[in-house]
Amino acid sequence: MDTEQQNKGIGLFPLAALVIGSAIGGGVFGIMTDISGSAGAPAIFSWVLVGTAMLMLSLSINNINKKRPELEGGIFSYAEAGFGRFAGFISGWGYWLTCWLGNVAFATLLMSALGYFFPVFDGGQNIASIVMSTLFLWGYAWLVNRGVENASYVNAIVTICKLVPLFLFIVVAISTFSLQQFIDNFSSDIILSANGQPVPFSSQILSCIMVMLWVFVGIEGASVVGSRAKKKSDVGKATILGIFGLIIIYVLVSMLPYGTMSMKELQGIQTQPAMGYVFEMMVGKWGAILINGGLIISLVGVWLSWTILPIETMRNMADANLLPKRWGQVNKKGAPTYAIVLTTICTNVFLLSLLFTDSAYNFAYTLGTAAIFFTWLFLGLYQMKLSYQRKEWGQFFIGFLASAFQVWAMLVVAFNEVMLVLVLFLPGIFFYLRARKEQNEPIPHLHLDKFLLVGVTMIGLTAMILFATGVLHV
Repeated sequence: MDTEQQNKGIGLFPLAALVIGSAIGGGVFGIMTDISGSAGAPAIFSWVLVGTAMLMLSLSINNINKKRPELEGGIFSYAEAGFGRFAGFISGWGYWLTCWLGNVAFATLLMSALGYFFPVFDGGQNIASIVMSTLFLWGYAWLVNRGVENASYVNAIVTICKLVPLFLFIVVAISTFSLQQFIDNFSSDIILSANGQPVPFSSQILSCIMVMLWVFVGIEGASVVGSRAKKKSDVGKATILGIFGLIIIYVLVSMLPYGTMSMKELQGIQTQPAMGYVFEMMVGKWGAILINGGLIISLVGVWLSWTILPIETMRNMADANLLPKRWGQVNKKGAPTYAIVLTTICTNVFLLSLLFTDSAYNFAYTLGTAAIFFTWLFLGLYQMKLSYQRKEWGQFFIGFLASAFQVWAMLVVAFNEVMLVLVLFLPGIFFYLRARKEQNEPIPHLHLDKFLLVGVTMIGLTAMILFATGVLHV
C-alpha cells in the first residue's frame, strides 16, 4: 500500500513547481515599477533581506508540520497550540483579513488590465471598475455558495497564463539587457525625493519591503501542497527549492528592467499592471496584449481560489470555537453561506472606499501584507517554542530569525498599516468573545489569553483614536 501511494504521489521537482505556482499571484506583474520608483541599488539588498526572511518562514512551517502533523485546523492552529486560544484567533483573523484584502488588490489589478482593452475601466478604480468588480465579487460568492471549488483544470489554465508571460518577459529582458544601462540606473543619486534631494539608502530599502513581501503571501500554503509528496523527505526539499525558484523569478522580473530602460522611463509608468506597459516598450503593442491578456485570465481563476481561502479560514475558526458557530454552518451544498455573505460584504465595502484613494492597488496589498504579519509572527514564535522544548537549537535560530524580521517589519516598515489592522481586529474581538460565551469558556485570570486580549484591545482602541484625530494616517 505504501509503495502504491508513493508511486501515485508528486515527485520532488513537480512538487517544487506546484509550490511556485501556488505562491505567484498578480503582484509580480506590477512589482518592477513599484520598486524602480522608490529604490536603486538598495533594491538588491532588500531582496536578500526579504528572501532570507521568507526562507526562514518556510523552514519553520516545514519543521512544525513534521513535528506536529496533527495540527490540521488551519495556519492559526500553530498559534493556538503554542500560545492559547486568543493567539489562535489573532493569527486566523489576520489571515482572513489578508485573504479578502488580497481580493481587493486582485480586483483593482484586474480592472486595470481590462482598462488596456476597454478604456472605461482605465486605472481600475473608477465607478465602472467598482461596478464590474462588484459583479465579479458577488458572482464568485454565488459560485462558492453552490459548492463550486477550484478544479484542477482551472488551476492548470491559471498557472500557464501566469508563467508563460513571465518567462517570455524574462527571456526578452535578458536578450535586450544592457549592463551599462543597469549601472547607470543604480547610481547613488538616481532616486530623488519630492524636493529634489537624494533619498537615503535606508529609506530606499524600507520603501521596497512591503511590495516584496506581498508577492510572497501564499507561501504559507506550500506545506499543504507538500503533503501530497511521493516521499515525505521531498517536502522540505521542495519547499526550499520552491522558495529559491520564487526568489529567482521575482528578482529577475523586478531587476532586469533596470538594464533595458532608463529610470525615468520606468518611473514614468504609473498604471498597473506595469509589466504590460514595460513589455510594450520592449517589443511593441503585442507584448502588452500578451501580458494583460494572460493576467486577466490568471486573475479570474486566482480570484476564485482567494474567494475560497478566507471563507475556509472563517469556517475552520468557527469549528475551532474561535468564532461563533453560525459562521461555520453549511448549506445543503456544504458551503458556509453566512461566512460567504459576510466576507463578500466586507470586501465590497472596501472596494467602494477605493474611489477615494489615488493608489488603490498599493493601499490594498500593503494593508493585506500588514495583516499577515501577525500570522507569520506567531508561526516564528511557535517554531522557537517548539524547538526550545525539544532542545533543537538550529531550528530555534531559524524561528528567531523569522520572528525578528516580522517584529522589525511591523515596527519599522509598516507601523501605521499595522496600527490600522489592529483597528480591524476590534470587531473580531467582539465575535471571539461571543464564541467563548457560546461555549461557556470563561477567559482565564492571570493567563496569557487575558493579557493578549486586553493588550490588543487597548492598542486597537488607541489606534482608532489616533487615526480619527489625524495623528496617524496611511
